[in-house]
Amino acid sequence: MSSPLESLEPKLLWSHFDGIRQIPRPSKHEEKISAHVESWAKGKGHEVLRDAAGSLVVKVPATPGHESAPTVIIQGHLDMVCEKNSDVDFDFMKDPIDVRVDGDWVKANGTTLGADNGIGVATALAVADDPEVVHGPLEILCTIDEETGLTGAKALDASLLSGRVMLNLDTEEDGAVYFGCAGGGDTITTLKATRRRGSLASVPVKIAVKGLKGGHSGLNIIENRANAVKMMTRILLAAIEKGLEIDLVSLDGGSKHNAIPREAFAVCRVPKTSLESLQEVVDVCKAEFDAEFGSIDPDLVIFVEQPDDSEEMRQVLNQHARDRLLHLVRTLPHGVLSMSREVDGLVETSNNVAIVKTTKDMVEVTTSTRSSVMPALDAAREQIRSAAELAGGDVEEEEAYPGWKPNPDSAVVKKTLDVYEELFGKRPPLKAIHAGLECGLLIDKLPGLDAVSIGPEIRNAHSPDEMVQISSVQRFYEHVKALLKQLAQG
Repeated sequence: MSSPLESLEPKLLWSHFDGIRQIPRPSKHEEKISAHVESWAKGKGHEVLRDAAGSLVVKVPATPGHESAPTVIIQGHLDMVCEKNSDVDFDFMKDPIDVRVDGDWVKANGTTLGADNGIGVATALAVADDPEVVHGPLEILCTIDEETGLTGAKALDASLLSGRVMLNLDTEEDGAVYFGCAGGGDTITTLKATRRRGSLASVPVKIAVKGLKGGHSGLNIIENRANAVKMMTRILLAAIEKGLEIDLVSLDGGSKHNAIPREAFAVCRVPKTSLESLQEVVDVCKAEFDAEFGSIDPDLVIFVEQPDDSEEMRQVLNQHARDRLLHLVRTLPHGVLSMSREVDGLVETSNNVAIVKTTKDMVEVTTSTRSSVMPALDAAREQIRSAAELAGGDVEEEEAYPGWKPNPDSAVVKKTLDVYEELFGKRPPLKAIHAGLECGLLIDKLPGLDAVSIGPEIRNAHSPDEMVQISSVQRFYEHVKALLKQLAQG
């Protein structure tokens, strides 16, 4: 069966991506994609090194005549964010990503595409295979578990690498050159789900918020996209504050710390006589949300349905536990907290209310905070801790990862800018990104490392609307090839 990608150019790059997209690679489950890369490397006769965490380094010899050029690290990550629409039957542990070509874009059908960072890894393998590419010695660094905490970069065995120039291929804007990024850290708050038996006169109700764009909590946070978890909380509190008797069984929404929640679901019990009033509250909230977010999230849907009753649905949170949860989520900051004073248009600090998950005994709330200024990151996380502790929650703060401080005097950045201008006749913008690239961690691991980050146009990463622009991949590949040739001159 033919692939929809087989006719795309550059053929080597798309062929590698076509292979990658068929291999399951959720974060923390990179065994199959690691084996794929290792098999490719050994088949080409390249040396392969693997550290204890599972990251790979492939040593690619220089093209003849460039053996004495500085070694260049080409870096990307093997894992992908696994998000799907709730009505799509898909198993990320075994199913290949189903792709299609739509004009100038490659898209997936109801799931994330994995162009983040499959295109970067495919590019690294393609330049190593391409007989037209001139390059010095290469070290292809494929890290694991970037999307759930950059743990591969954190645990990297730096002794596997000799290069001190690095091309990170994990940004998502055509024609932009990145030389800085935010640091970040997650906070997980656990609340006890103390329960009682709900009234026999009540009926179960399920409320669903769906149809939002979601997206990357770093790249898309500046767009003020709606958060389904925050919306659901507003609906429930609006009903309670109107005087409706609402017993909450569960609140669930979001699934990834670095994705803005697209969907949220609440299971409640209400008196049968209150069903009409609850629908009225939902309708009012929907109108308010459309006024607030309609221009950015026009496909919002909210529906109320009555599921079959069961004993499990009769075990409701007591009022104190319900109110602590809802008021905590309403209080937690979400969105842009401050803009950079040094880099025009750059978000400095933000927070994503990312996941709420209810079990029988507890409710877990995960927030993900980012900042390019570490004291500001610490201050935002302290605010979250205070809110969580006031709600009686147990707080776990994951260790923050460092940002990448912009260096305008970087030699590789200057060459990247110059090569692009020579190729395309215009100077590319130089930017920092409000997302957690691995560059900051790798610079800490490899003293003296000079890094730059580039990539093609990828939109709506971390959501089922993720897409990569075909024409931008062509430009990106030409840029990488020309840059490697320039770096091979020494």
